[in-house]
Amino acid sequence: MRDIYRRTETTVYSCKYHIVFCPKYRRKVLREPIAERFKELVLSLQEQYNFIVIEMEVMPDHVHLLLDIDPTVGVNKIVSKIKGFTAHYLTREFPELKRKLPTLWTRSKFIATVGSVSLEVVKQYIQEQKSNEQRRKKS
Repeated sequence: MRDIYRRTETTVYSCKYHIVFCPKYRRKVLREPIAERFKELVLSLQEQYNFIVIEMEVMPDHVHLLLDIDPTVGVNKIVSKIKGFTAHYLTREFPELKRKLPTLWTRSKFIATVGSVSLEVVKQYIQEQKSNEQRRKKS
């Protein structure tokens, strides 16, 4: 995983998320060539919505994404854009999806942050800031 900080005009960040979502009724409809087309569609959105796909895997009944997302855009917005965009194109290009499902995706999703250090390391770093500042002032 890349530990490179990304930048906008006003923000330096590293916001990585593991995202999982499923087709409606968890139907096993994400087989080839639909799975490959899903990946192409997601990759095509990266620049427009300022996210990076670090890893992506499409299983027949769910999708795993590991994304680095601009916090000024937000993870929920990115997931909504991905689901809406892919549903539009996949149901148009693969009409059998419309016959099998009322909508391609469920409304639900799993989102977890992913970092290069543990929560305990960050907590300790924050707790030590005041004592570090006091030591610098004494020097």
